[in-house]
Amino acid sequence: MITLNRAQELIAAGIAEAERQGLKLAFAVVDAAGHPVASARMDGTPWIAPEVALGKAWTAAAYGAPSAAQGDKMKELHAFSASISAATHGRFTPQIGGLPITQGDTVLGAMGASGGTGQQDEDVVRSALNGG
Repeated sequence: MITLNRAQELIAAGIAEAERQGLKLAFAVVDAAGHPVASARMDGTPWIAPEVALGKAWTAAAYGAPSAAQGDKMKELHAFSASISAATHGRFTPQIGGLPITQGDTVLGAMGASGGTGQQDEDVVRSALNGG
C-alpha cells in the first residue's frame, strides 16, 4: 500500500531532483487501483502538467509497467488508444514519464511526472523511486 506519507516523500524527492536539473514539473502518486494519493505542481509548471502526470501514473499502475510501454504498443493503434482513453475517462496516458511502484512482484501504485521532455519526466521519477 502507498501511504500518504510515502507518496509525499516520493514527491519531495522528485521535486529535489527536478530542482537539481533546473526543471519545473508536476507529480502524481497513485495507489494500485490508480486512485490519487498525493500530487504537487512546482511553481512555473504548465497548467496541464498535473493532469498529464496523473494520467502517466494511472497508466503505469494499471499495466504494472512504465507508461512509455503502452505508448510503444499504441504507435500503430491510434483508434484503439483513443478508445481506451475514452473508456477510462481520459486517464489512459501512454506517454513516457510514469513508473510503477513495486514491492517484489506486487504493484503498490505508480508515480508520474510531467512538464519536461518525457525522458526528463521519467528520469526524475526513477530518481525519486530510487531514493533521490
